[in-house]
This record gives sequence, structure tokens and C-alpha cells, in this order.
Amino acid sequence: MNNKPLSIIGSRWSVVEGQGRGAGAVALEGRPLTSVVEPIIATQGLKKVFRVGKVEVPALRGVDLLVQEGEFVAVVGPSGCGKSTLLHILGGLTPPTSGKVLVDGNDFSTMTDSDRTRFRRHKIGFVFQRFNLLPTLTAQDNIALAQHIQGNGFNPHRFDTVVDTLGIRNKLHHRPYALSGGEQQRVAIARAVVCEPKIVLADEPTGNLDTENSQAVLNMLRALNRSFHQTILMITHNPEAADVADRRIRMRDGHVIPD
Repeated sequence: MNNKPLSIIGSRWSVVEGQGRGAGAVALEGRPLTSVVEPIIATQGLKKVFRVGKVEVPALRGVDLLVQEGEFVAVVGPSGCGKSTLLHILGGLTPPTSGKVLVDGNDFSTMTDSDRTRFRRHKIGFVFQRFNLLPTLTAQDNIALAQHIQGNGFNPHRFDTVVDTLGIRNKLHHRPYALSGGEQQRVAIARAVVCEPKIVLADEPTGNLDTENSQAVLNMLRALNRSFHQTILMITHNPEAADVADRRIRMRDGHVIPD
């Protein structure tokens, strides 16, 4: 990471000369840009407050985050620290209460719900803890459906590349009930990346798996990151799972904890 302070001007993130709050700091700056660095994910002062009756429950309390294209980042922390809320905001599934979110240069605060839906369809792949495969479809159809939903039609070359990378070719004609948990998660990962999204957001992808299958899935994510330069942000409460990432971001009580 460059040790110069970072600045946000409009929708441009840049490295500028001068004094700041240290490496990775995010600050407003009014002078011209010197060199431009555009992280694929950037947040500033991100807050999320849920209201339960008359009670306000803060989930995020001012999160500043930068992720560069091609990084594999693990966000770790105990249950209730705000990890999943952060992922949902970065995926455009829920809006923040305040703060700024830029994903692949797009400012979510200026986008309508339909704009964010189209953006997700083309730019973001999701991997969930519970797999979320359609039970009446085969593995092949679950994966291919993602390409059709995106709107660009079936791409056999990309399909074959992903299937072979994840080692599931001999499982393509099986329905989810005939697959192990690890195999279902590999199908879910294939569905997430088959449309060549810029970002994969993985929410506890090993949470329902035993140790052996967990390691296999983590190895697959690492292989996708290296083979396709795939940007991955993974949420996990398991420090061992986070070891496969390039770096980890620790959260507690809605804050990012400095290393």
C-alpha cells in the first residue's frame, strides 16, 4: 500500500503529496490530483443504523475501506461486528445510513434501485454460506442460468474454463440433493464467477462445511483469484480461513480495527 494519504474528490480516488493521517487514511483534499489510484472498492465514513421499534442499533460506525483490483481480502471478526452488513452494502443489497461507497468507480448514492440491480448483474458475483442453488435444476443449469440472467447468453468457453478450474465437470448433471456440501459450494462459486464479475463477495463460504471441504473451497477461491485476477472480498469469523487471503481486515463493534 502506498504510504501517501488518499483523497476523494467527486468519484475519483487519488494519491496526493503532503501530510495526512497515515497509510490508508481517507481524507478530503481540495487541490489538483498528482497521480490517480482507483481502488475497485472504496468506502469513507460508512455508517449503518438499523431501527428496531424505537431503538437505533448501529451496525457500522464509520468504516473506511480500500480494496485494489485483483486483491483477495478477508474481513474477519466475531458475530455481530458488522461484517455481513458491510458486504450487503458493498453488494448494493442495502443502502448505508451515511457515508460514501464507490464500487468499480460507481457511486452507489447516485444510483437508483434498478441501476444497482443492473450493476450487480454485470459486476458482482455472490457466494453464500447456504449455497442457494435451485433444487430442481442440475449443477450445469444452475451455472448456465447466471449467464442467461446477465443477458449476454451462454458462453461455452467461459463455462468450460470455470467448470474445469473448480473440478466439477463430472457433477454437472447432478441436482443439488445429490451433491455433497463441498460440491454444492463449488457449483455456487462457479455460478458466481461464470459471468466474469469484477468482484466476488463471499459471505462465510465455508460456514456449513467440514474442515476438508472448507480447505478445498478456500483453495478454489485462491485459484480463481490467481488464475483470473479475480477480486474477492470474503467475510469469515474463522482466522484459519482468512489465511488464504492476501490480507485481512479486522472488525469489531462496527469499526475496522487497525493492525
